[in-house]
Amino acid sequence: MDNKEIYERLNEVFRDVFDDEDIVVKADTTADDIEDWDSLEHITLISAVEREFKVKFKMGEISSMKNVGEMAQIIAERAK
Repeated sequence: MDNKEIYERLNEVFRDVFDDEDIVVKADTTADDIEDWDSLEHITLISAVEREFKVKFKMGEISSMKNVGEMAQIIAERAK
């Protein structure tokens, strides 16, 4: 799975979770960039991403992710 496909699928997940068809995530996208991305929505988002990509993030990974790029990197590594 290449980065383009990962970001296309992440965009769909983000749009669904935040109910906003205008969201376009990039590597440097953070919670500050999306209006409704709070701690509760973060849990919903992580669960949705895990379902979409059939991966399970470790607790340390979840707490250390600084942006969408780091999330995409973990997904790319697991998809190999």
